[in-house]
Amino acid sequence: MPSPFEVETGTVLMHEPPWAREGELRAQLLDESYPKPFVIDDGKSRFLYFNVRLMQSEMSLKAPNDLAIRYTQKMMAFLLFQPRPKRIVLIGLGGGSLIKFCYYRLPGTQLTAIELDPEVIAFRDSFLLPPDDARLQVLQADGAEYLEKTEKGIDVLLVDAFDKTGFAPSLANREFFENAFTKLSGNGVMVINLAGEKETYAGLIGEAMHVFDDQVIVISVPDDGNHVLYAFKEHYFEPRWRWLHNYAKELRAKFSLDFPAFVQKMERSTKLGLARREAIRQR
Repeated sequence: MPSPFEVETGTVLMHEPPWAREGELRAQLLDESYPKPFVIDDGKSRFLYFNVRLMQSEMSLKAPNDLAIRYTQKMMAFLLFQPRPKRIVLIGLGGGSLIKFCYYRLPGTQLTAIELDPEVIAFRDSFLLPPDDARLQVLQADGAEYLEKTEKGIDVLLVDAFDKTGFAPSLANREFFENAFTKLSGNGVMVINLAGEKETYAGLIGEAMHVFDDQVIVISVPDDGNHVLYAFKEHYFEPRWRWLHNYAKELRAKFSLDFPAFVQKMERSTKLGLARREAIRQR
């Protein structure tokens, strides 16, 4: 149906039966009582929303396998430290942009996406996710429970999990970080998108620093109002910044993402101690 919103124009895609009343759906969208995720297609992009104040995902119709949102691009900075991951787990599917990018750009990687909300998974065709196959699995499950039960050996754990209020509450605790640390491979990396209301992830950076022995880097994403957290399991983690600046140019040529800017921000954050300062602010 046509979008009822003044700013977010286009067509609204919803999973509703044919007999659903359009007027009632419009009213629920406008007063934010509509209980399910929905998609707005403006002819150029598709956007996934839980409510119109909190956009979850964006896909360009011209380039559906690219990363349209800046924070998702910065989450891929794990490739600086883990260039050939064998196994990636993503908690929080959203519109699937991260899992699609990894699927098409990292052909040797096993990918598992965990999503709690079946209504989000139901939009996978709208966002042109490939079907499950020998390399890709999309599971409807609680991310914390999955992590507790899965086998060890995750090279990269991507966390981009939100509900209507912000960061998924089952993940914002020390037990989740301890499970993540245990299940990561020896030089595994965890990457978390921190967005939404800061109260929903208050203290989370401090918990990550405690569990990962301060081997944590946090950078800001001014375009989106987010922060991205990277936690490293490797013992005595010491980035070789000069080498990483050179390697970032190779990655930019290969993946068409601004890795030189990512490593510059990460080095600056490390030298300024931004992770510790953010952790203190969140107490």
